[in-house]
Amino acid sequence: MSAIDVSIIIPTYHEAPNLRELLPRIVSILKQAGLAGQILVVDDDSRDGTDEVCAELATQHPIELLIRTEERGLSSAVVHGMQHAGGELLLVMDADLSHPPEKIPELIEALKSTDADFVIGSRYVEGGEVDKNWGLFRWLNSKVSTLLAWPLTSAKDPMAGFFAIRRERFESATFLDPVGYKIGLELMVKCGCKKVAEVPITFQDRLHGESKLTLREQLNYLRHLYRLYEYRLGVLARPLQFLMVGCSGIVIDLAFFTLLMRVLSFDPARAVAIWLAMSWNFCLNRRLTFSHARGENPFRQYVLFCLSCLVGALVNLSVSSGLFRYVEFFTDAELLAAVCGIVAGTTFNYVLSDRLVFRVTKPK
Repeated sequence: MSAIDVSIIIPTYHEAPNLRELLPRIVSILKQAGLAGQILVVDDDSRDGTDEVCAELATQHPIELLIRTEERGLSSAVVHGMQHAGGELLLVMDADLSHPPEKIPELIEALKSTDADFVIGSRYVEGGEVDKNWGLFRWLNSKVSTLLAWPLTSAKDPMAGFFAIRRERFESATFLDPVGYKIGLELMVKCGCKKVAEVPITFQDRLHGESKLTLREQLNYLRHLYRLYEYRLGVLARPLQFLMVGCSGIVIDLAFFTLLMRVLSFDPARAVAIWLAMSWNFCLNRRLTFSHARGENPFRQYVLFCLSCLVGALVNLSVSSGLFRYVEFFTDAELLAAVCGIVAGTTFNYVLSDRLVFRVTKPK
């Protein structure tokens, strides 16, 4: 251990009143626990008196203020603080008084005395709870967000902003690119934290400041999840996205075909439904699967995509028909022959999309 046992990182924006109450409490708790602590307040140039509060308290306590003027965001503020921290153990908590500082020693002890890579102050383990003023919407939002992150981590409260991690584990991350304020989830995934411990806490509603539960932050969270799943899946991410887009296209195809059959005959209804599904697939693939190529000419891409779909359909037909007609095993397994055709056609379509349709030609 270094001379500093733990560095506590507190990102803040327009929360000077909270800091005046929170910081002395943290100092007192660290002293009682016998921990040599460093407190780093990271402020996004809020100009609300945070600098004055920190300067006043720093005359008596180990408090350092880091002011950022060219960057904004809670997650990047946490990373900034961690990069400037001197402790071997790094602990993050909000400045809004929602996290109980009295639990700091328990989080640190769990990190020091176990083989855990990451320790969370958790609302959802036995003994943990949320503020009684929490409404149904906030509870559902938290639960749904946790469920969406379930394949990424086994933690019961991966959305928590009250957590601790070893410096060496933090420094093992090759690339941190968080969106929004769920930095804990980013660190668990990008730092390869396999063993996560959770300490029960009572989560309180903030006393001052603005809520982070906004539509913009909810959309940021979905973007964040998308990036993390891409990171976790590696080379499989793009093919799986392509496959999922194709499955959504089937739904679009059948839905519009059902509607169009009310006003058109079979052939025109089928043709329009296929075209709409193909266009849907193109838009989603351009937006998600091959987002790196959005700077290219969309008309050229659309034409090539439609042609690649046609080629994929011909491959599908040729493989399934050939297996059924010329391979004895598939003579009595026509459905399996059709599946093989679908796999071949989809694979061919993906390769064409990846290597031709969405190939980047413009230099960056």
